[in-house]
Amino acid sequence: MRSSFLMAVAALAIPVSWAIAQTAPSATPQSGPPSATVPVPRAAGAGLVGKRLTCRQDMGAKGLRGQDLRDQTQLCVAQGQLDCLKQAIDQKIVGPQRKDFIKTCMGVASAASDE
Repeated sequence: MRSSFLMAVAALAIPVSWAIAQTAPSATPQSGPPSATVPVPRAAGAGLVGKRLTCRQDMGAKGLRGQDLRDQTQLCVAQGQLDCLKQAIDQKIVGPQRKDFIKTCMGVASAASDE
């Protein structure tokens, strides 16, 4: 019952994250020298999905830039993976189903199937 609920929540969260990614405003220009801005290799978060996109947006909203932004985003994503793994263990999900559960929990399941 609980896993059905989580799957339903995940199914609803994925389209929302795609909509947010597609409608995210472009980065506002920062005052100061051009070297102070962070070059973004992808246009407005294109290619970022799920937890990674959420973490990057949250850390950017906190005003982090450059290496601090990358470091804190990496920590945030790792914490998200740990939280998803704990849920899988609590629900006694094992094998390939655990991998699929963690991908869904992190919001990357549909992105992996698109490749």
